[in-house]
This record gives sequence, structure tokens and C-alpha cells, in this order.
Amino acid sequence: MADGLNRVMLLGNIGQDPELRMTSGGNAVLSIRLATSESYLDRNQQRQERTEWHAVTVWGKRAEALAKILSKGSKVFIEGGLRTTSYDDRDGNKRYKTEIVATNVILAGGGERGGHGRSNDDSGGGESHKGYLPDDDDLPF
Repeated sequence: MADGLNRVMLLGNIGQDPELRMTSGGNAVLSIRLATSESYLDRNQQRQERTEWHAVTVWGKRAEALAKILSKGSKVFIEGGLRTTSYDDRDGNKRYKTEIVATNVILAGGGERGGHGRSNDDSGGGESHKGYLPDDDDLPF
């Protein structure tokens, strides 16, 4: 019997420039606000659009590398798992936060800097983007 499955896959656009922070232990953490939209027909057969906002977190060297290439408007495919944490607000009320902890981020094009490429390893890569897919104009055939 399986232990369980916690997997999320999202394709959307980054709503604001991602924020890179360092933990007190020196680990990099990148926070991304991702918007996903879907359209549907309402009762009157009018097309409607619904947008959901998601909090996405990327950790480690991957976070540092993605911080250099992602920006508001970038279209990305995110794969990861849900994590819910709790905290007490200023008034002492217990609050909950659910986020996606990304294990795979693929650049899907679009946006100001969003080219084609992928980041799915922990090597960081700096300015060298492993798995870069060139535009059609760059292909020799």
C-alpha cells in the first residue's frame, strides 16, 4: 500500500518579482507569487475567467539561480508538494499558510525575461542554464 502522494503541478505567470532571502543558517529561499487562470462558461453561456494565486517556495542553490532569471510576468511550470504551516498573528490568533514547495521549475516562455529553459537540478548553474532550449531562429536546421 502506498504511503501517500503530495504532488502539485501548476502552469502560470509570476505576479511580482520573486524575493530571495537567506535563512539564519545560510540557506537560500526564493518566494514566488504565481497566478493561474482558467476560463469557463457561466449559466448564461458567457465566458468567465477565474484567477487563483499561489505561494511557491524554492530552496537552496536552485533558489539562487532562479532569482537571477525569473521576474514578474515570467511564465513557469511548477512541480512540487503542498506544505501547511501555522503561526500566531500579532493578536495571538492561530493562522495557517499553505504553500507549494517546488521540486521542479521549468521556464515556459513569455514575460520580460522569460525565455525557454529549465531548472530542475541543485547545481545552481550561475549564468549557465543547464538544459537551455534555443529559439527556433537559433537552430542550425
